[in-house]
Amino acid sequence: MKKGMNTNGSSTLIMTLILLCLMPALATAQVRLSGKVQKKEEALAWANVMLATPQGQLVTGAVTKADGSFELNAGKGQYRLTISFLGYANWQKEIYLEQDTAIGVVSLRPTPEALTAVTVVSPKKLIEYRPDRLVLNVENSVVATGGNAIQAISAAPGIVVQQNAISMLGKGAARVMVDGRIVELAGEDLVRFLESIPAGDIQRIEVMANPPAQYEAGGDGGLINIVLKKGLNNAWKNATTLAYDQNSYAGWSLSNTFLYNKNKWRVSLSGSGKLGDRKVMQGLTTSYASGPWLLDYTGRQKENNLSGRMTLDYELTRHTSIGVHYLVNTTDPDSRDRVRNQVFNTNGGLDSFLLNTGYRNVHTGSQTFNGHLVSKLDSAGRKLSVDVDYFRYNSLLDNNFAAATFTPNGQFLRTDQSARNVSNQHIDNGSVRVDMEHPLPFMVLGYGAKWSTTRSEGDIRYFNTITGTPVLDPKRSDEFVYRENNQAIYVNGSKAINKKWTLQAGLRLENTQTTGRSKTLEQTTRNNYLKLFPTVYVGYEPGNDHSFVLNYGRRINRPGFTLLNPFRSYINSTSYSEGNPFLQPAFSDNFELTHVYKGALRTNLFFNITTGGFGPVFTSNPQTNTLVISRQNYFKEYYYGIGESYSMSITPWWQSQSTVYLLGSKNRFADQINAIPLSGLQLYLSTNNTISFSSATKFQVDYMYSSPVKRGLYSVGYMSGLNIGLKQNLLGNKLTASLLVNDVFNTAWLKDYTSTVNGIKQVYKENNSSRFFRLSLVYQFGNNKINVKQRNFGNEEDRKRAN
Repeated sequence: MKKGMNTNGSSTLIMTLILLCLMPALATAQVRLSGKVQKKEEALAWANVMLATPQGQLVTGAVTKADGSFELNAGKGQYRLTISFLGYANWQKEIYLEQDTAIGVVSLRPTPEALTAVTVVSPKKLIEYRPDRLVLNVENSVVATGGNAIQAISAAPGIVVQQNAISMLGKGAARVMVDGRIVELAGEDLVRFLESIPAGDIQRIEVMANPPAQYEAGGDGGLINIVLKKGLNNAWKNATTLAYDQNSYAGWSLSNTFLYNKNKWRVSLSGSGKLGDRKVMQGLTTSYASGPWLLDYTGRQKENNLSGRMTLDYELTRHTSIGVHYLVNTTDPDSRDRVRNQVFNTNGGLDSFLLNTGYRNVHTGSQTFNGHLVSKLDSAGRKLSVDVDYFRYNSLLDNNFAAATFTPNGQFLRTDQSARNVSNQHIDNGSVRVDMEHPLPFMVLGYGAKWSTTRSEGDIRYFNTITGTPVLDPKRSDEFVYRENNQAIYVNGSKAINKKWTLQAGLRLENTQTTGRSKTLEQTTRNNYLKLFPTVYVGYEPGNDHSFVLNYGRRINRPGFTLLNPFRSYINSTSYSEGNPFLQPAFSDNFELTHVYKGALRTNLFFNITTGGFGPVFTSNPQTNTLVISRQNYFKEYYYGIGESYSMSITPWWQSQSTVYLLGSKNRFADQINAIPLSGLQLYLSTNNTISFSSATKFQVDYMYSSPVKRGLYSVGYMSGLNIGLKQNLLGNKLTASLLVNDVFNTAWLKDYTSTVNGIKQVYKENNSSRFFRLSLVYQFGNNKINVKQRNFGNEEDRKRAN
């Protein structure tokens, strides 16, 4: 049993700081920004006018009056002013407010309607680079049409989804948010949840490598925020999507989204379902001293799921709104499995082979609830946000399998194992969060507090069925209960020092208490810790063409709930996976320098230090020829790299975004790992190209390449992928037909994933239907009147973590 430190004093400190953090502050003086918007020398009413920080955070906004005029009130400082209207190119300007300012008349220019050969469809870029995040506008992505959230995330440059993990290039495992709220899942469970969200419901995906202090410190790979679509004021819209997927097997999906906004009400309803299968293939070569074992796994996995989403928001007054969000989904990824394990001798001859067949019955479901209140307290710009969140997740796995040994010519020898492995997991998470935005004369201040609690219960029951009658084996069964409580406060301030320099700094304090208990092993593990997480951003703009941002942030990567369960989960007759209740969180210090030239060329240098790093360790036992997958804190890593991203319009009808990174690392292992750390350089490049043949026809070609790399305990083979998509609008843009061929050459899958531990080399590969074809139809109808007064929910944020 591991004892944690006494935290009575720290808990008292936390509560005191929370109370201080929530004390009301004095209102401060504001300055006025005014102007007039016109088109072709005529006043333009109902145009969007938005004032944001240099980092892109919305401060205030309004719409122009009938005569085209507008007025905004904000604190002194540096801002980004954006004016937009449907059918016209966005007007944007960096502005420094010291006193009441009138910018005069702004003339918007219409977007080109007809060119000689082609038509420009949309002024919004597919990929945008902002000082603190990368934005993928999913609405403009041809390849995401008809897909799901996990496929949309995969389309973002630098995001890698493999082995049921979502990671950020040059960072590590990433946490995922939906509308600013953390999803309390990780690994395969997170992937299944995201697969239930249609891409048609997503407006954009934000990738934050080094998030500010108001965001949770969990996840060494930063945060990925999925922003769902919200309707326009005084309008309603309905979109129905039907998609057909074909890999080795077929799949159908149907989704519908309804958006309604009228007066004080904002309503969003959506539902989706999918039926189909996909082919899953894995391979593992283990080089034992007695001869190599070659394992090949082939499975047919169902992709059946149902999901629904409801959002209701109501404006109580001009300054206060309340709302509720509810998401629910259920997934049944059952599979039929066949594992063939060939056993060779030292001379390369086949001695025998093991055949493992089985059926896995899997069911998962989740419910997510959020209630929130947002209130603008005064004309000084103070804003209060309150969020109450609840998340529940359930999973059931019923795995029936049998293993038998055969001679090289296929003659049956014996039955080695016949079993039924049943496991359940229930996760409940609740949290309360309070945020305050507080403009001051010398800075824009934000502060807040959050309390969250999580309970995870899991059990594994192993039945021996070799006699035909199931017999419970208590030595291979277990119940595990995990509790985690977290209290956090933060303060964040941003200031425009002058017209060239900006500063943003934040500090987050998190206090965590965990308890894990294995009932079968009668083992209890406790861990309490109080940690600080600072963030600093320094911006410098010497002129209109150049901008620099230097930032630093510290983050924590907490082990997932299932990784802490000490008991064994049998994969097949010769391999099992086990958790480690003594896993400790890993910490990372992230340094970045970014330079942007003319808003198009982005250079990024980074250096990350990870201490106490943990991960899976593949260990083979040469005496029993058994594969064990364990989790350990075993490394310290220095990770560094330089990247270039370029966004350009090659022609008025050809838009291109390209990225290239050169990465490197150096590792040190703990003494208990009998392996040699690997290091080497990696080249990563991607390019996204959208060609508009006409106002109704788009063609998209995406390509990525990742070179072979040696990093830490593993080396990985190359990956590359070519995706081709075509989108055609019909019936006055009400109907959209899309074609997609994903991974044309079937090369975007994990290969040559190699490790050598205890002198035994293992090479793994995995291909879960990377290449597929999709045909989708989207039909939209409704009142498309656009009144662009958009209500901002301030710092919408997260619930607890899910790792």
